[in-house]
Amino acid sequence: MSNISILQQYPEYEVNIGIEVHVQLNTKTKIFCTCANEVAQQPNTNICPICAGYPGVLPVLNEQVVNSAILAGLGTQSEITPVSIFARKHYFYPDLPKGYQITQHTEPICTEGKVNIRLEDGSTKAIRLIRIHIEEDAGKNIHSPFSNESFVDLNRAGTPLLETVTYPDISSAYEAKEYLKNLRSIMMYLGICSGNMEDGAFRADTNISVRKKTAKELGTRCELKNINSFKFIGDAIEYEIERQITTLEEGGMIVQQTRLWDEKNRKTIIMRSKEEAADYRYFPDPDLPLIEVTKAKIEQMKEQLPELPEQKVKRLVSDNGLSLYEADIIVNDIELANYYDRAAKINSSKQVLNWILRDVLGYLKESKENLLEFKVTPEKLAGLITLLETGKINNHAAREVFEEVAKTGKEPVDIVKEKGLEQIGSSEELEIIIKAIIDENPDVVQKYKAGNERLFGFFVGEAMKRTKGKGSPNVIQDLLKKYLK
Repeated sequence: MSNISILQQYPEYEVNIGIEVHVQLNTKTKIFCTCANEVAQQPNTNICPICAGYPGVLPVLNEQVVNSAILAGLGTQSEITPVSIFARKHYFYPDLPKGYQITQHTEPICTEGKVNIRLEDGSTKAIRLIRIHIEEDAGKNIHSPFSNESFVDLNRAGTPLLETVTYPDISSAYEAKEYLKNLRSIMMYLGICSGNMEDGAFRADTNISVRKKTAKELGTRCELKNINSFKFIGDAIEYEIERQITTLEEGGMIVQQTRLWDEKNRKTIIMRSKEEAADYRYFPDPDLPLIEVTKAKIEQMKEQLPELPEQKVKRLVSDNGLSLYEADIIVNDIELANYYDRAAKINSSKQVLNWILRDVLGYLKESKENLLEFKVTPEKLAGLITLLETGKINNHAAREVFEEVAKTGKEPVDIVKEKGLEQIGSSEELEIIIKAIIDENPDVVQKYKAGNERLFGFFVGEAMKRTKGKGSPNVIQDLLKKYLK
C-alpha cells in the first residue's frame, strides 16, 4: 500500500465503520453459576452443569454483572433502560453446548451512549453507541496444527460479557483506534474489565463499508474478526478500505464477508461469506427474570463512578499544567495515572512528570518490571525529587539514588546518608575550593580571560572533581563567574 491514504487518492469516497466490542467483565464468578471467572490453565476444569449446558439446569443471574453494566452505561453517557430482558439466541456451535446463547435483544440494558475521541486536528468527535447489552460468552474451539482435529474447551463458557455496538460513525483507521483505546480505558477505569486483549478480555469486531459521498445507502460491509491489538486493527482497516475501493473502481462488487488479518502478509483474508443475516430465532428466556433498574439504583451507582479518563485529562491539563500530549500518555495507562497522581499530591513540581516519563518508564522497560512491583513508589520518587529541588543532592547523585531505590526499595534520604551524597551547597566551603583552583591554574585563567570561554568547563569540572560530585553546580558556576572576571 502507498504512503498516501487511499481516501486521499479517491476523495469522492468515504468509509463508514461500526465496531462491536465484547468487554469481558472481571466478576469473581461467571454470569449464571458459581464457577470462578478466571483464565484456567487446564481445559474443561472450570465448568459445572450450568455452563456446560446440561439439560434441566437453571441459570441464576450474578447481580454484580448488572451493576457493571450500569456503570458502563453511566461511563459512556448512555440511557439506562428501566426494564430490560434476557433472550435466547439460537445457533449451533461446538463450544455452545446449550444450542443457544443467553443475551439481550429487543430491550438491552443501555442505549444511545457516546464515547468522545480527539481527532488529529485537536477537535473532539462523539462516537455514538447504539446499545450496550449483557450476554454470556461461549467456550473456545482449539484446532490442532498437527492433525485434522478440533477440540472444545468450555472454561470460557458462561463468562459475563458486555457487548457495545456503535453507529457507523467512524470515518478512518485513526478514529477506530482512538475509539477502541478510549472505550478500553473507560472500562478499566470503571474497574469492570482487565482490558487484556491477549486473553480476550477486550475483543473487537470491525464492520467496514465504503461508498461514494453522493450515495444515500451505506455500502456492503465486511467484518474483521479476531484481531488482538490496536495496531493490527488499524493496519487491517487501512488495507480493507483500499481493497474495497480498488474493487469498486475496477468494476467489481463487494461481497458481504467475515475476514481475518494475515499479519505475516499484511492483508485481510476471507474467513467465511455471510450473504444473509442469520435467523437466530430470538425469544425471551423463560428461566430468567426481568432486570428492573430504578432511579434510586442509578443514583447509587453514580456515587461509585471514579474520575474517568476524559475528566482526568482535563484536570491534569488545567490543574497540573500538563500538555494534552503529556496528559494522554499518563492517562492512557491507569496504573501510570494512579502512580503520577500519588506522586504529584506530595510534590506538585513538573519534575515529577519528567522523572516518570524519562527515568521510571525507562527503568521499567529495561528491567521488564511492572509498575505495581516497582520499588520506587510514588512517595519515594516524590521524596527524591524534593531532595534534588531543595539542593540536598545534585542531578548526578539523584540518579544514583534512584537506581539504588529501584534495586533495594530503601528510602532516598537513607541512601543519601549512607553513601554521603549530600550536596556541598554552602558558598563559604565552595569559595575556598574555587579560589584554590584559580590560584593553581594561572595559565588556564589567562587563556580564559583572553577569550577562550570553553575553558570555563575545565574549572567546573575541577570543582566537581574536588567535591567528589557533591558541589552545587549552580553555586560553583556563580562563584567562578565572580572570581574569573
